[in-house]
Formats: sequence, structure tokens, C-alpha cells
Amino acid sequence: MSTERIYGRRPVEEAERGRRAVHRVWRAPETSPEELEQLCGSPEHQGVVAEVDPYPYVDPDSLFEGDDGVGLVVVLDQIQDPQNLGAICRSAEVAGAAGVVIAERRAAAITPAACKASAGAVEHLPVARVRNIADWLKQAKQADAWIYGAAAEAARRYTEVDWVGRAVLVMGSEGSGLRTRVASTCDELVSIPVKGRVGSLNASVAAAVILFEAVRQRD
Repeated sequence: MSTERIYGRRPVEEAERGRRAVHRVWRAPETSPEELEQLCGSPEHQGVVAEVDPYPYVDPDSLFEGDDGVGLVVVLDQIQDPQNLGAICRSAEVAGAAGVVIAERRAAAITPAACKASAGAVEHLPVARVRNIADWLKQAKQADAWIYGAAAEAARRYTEVDWVGRAVLVMGSEGSGLRTRVASTCDELVSIPVKGRVGSLNASVAAAVILFEAVRQRD
């Protein structure tokens, strides 16, 4: 069975109490910083590297199981930056989301870099990969989920919709946002009001803002 090497204090710590087997751990000072970097391919190892099983993606059909109709799932439409993917997964896990859905192609996967960016949250958060995002959203509708897509140009604010109940938040790519077919599959498009000159937020920051509005409503 193939393995991979994750790195960073929190990612390794969470992996040790997560879902995948940890086969070996290298730590400073027993292992030099140079050797650790060579082992994981990154200088961001924080003095610890671990050899673990490949990331255990879940069945996408399982994400709404046992949620009593109140699950919240985050869907990422072609998010390609592993740092953004990891940060969104961290926010989703902290917000109590049922899971995250990503595409099998043309999108970032749960790599060691994404694991590091998530501070190990992906070791506990269910993440599923699907062949087609729009098709999965249609299945979610059949499971009585309401689909909200984040779009900067949307007239409806993210605070004006009902996040209580079974819901899906769809976030688009860093550059072009939601693809047309994905946006058309959503029940509503929502935006975050901005006051500055930049005009938009980083995808991971926007996801966190909306996720914690959902938490506020659900509480």
C-alpha cells in the first residue's frame, strides 16, 4: 500500500488521533531540519514529519446520512490552491460541517500542503471527491438540501437566507468564481457586502464568513 508524508506539528498531531494509520514519525532534534525538509519536500515542517496512509476520501452519498435533515456541506467548484482548500476545510471542520465535496479533476486535492494549511482539520473532516459538481448538487437537491452559491455579483446577502436545515454552500474558484452550469444549479446565489476598493475576499475568508453565519443561525 502506498503512503505519503505529511508535515507540521498540528497536522501530525491530528493524524495521530485521526482516521488514517501513522506508520512513522520523524522529529527534531533527532532528525535534522535539513533531513526533515528532504523527507517531506517542504521547509514548513516545524520539526516533525510523519509517514501516513493515503488520504481516506469518503463516499459523497454518505455526507447527509444521519444528519436528521440539518447537515451543512461545503462544495468547492475548482478551487485549485491547496492553501485555500486547506483553510476552507479548517473553517468547515470548526463550524461543524458534515463534510466538503471537491472535484476529481482540475481542482486541488487533499495533499500534504492542504493538510498543513488545514492545521490537521482534514484528518477529522469528511472530504469526498466527485466526477461532476453540478450532478452532485442535483443529487443533494433530491436529498432535500437547499443549495446556496457564493457569487460576488449576487443581489441577495448571505445573511438574508435561511441556513437552518439541510444546506449546501458552493464556493467558486479563486479567479473566475462559479462556473455557469454550477451557478445555474444553485437555488440561490448570495454575496458578502464589501466596502473597500478591492471588491472581493479570498475564497477561504469568504467561506469562513458565510459558514459562521450558518453557525449563528443554527445556534
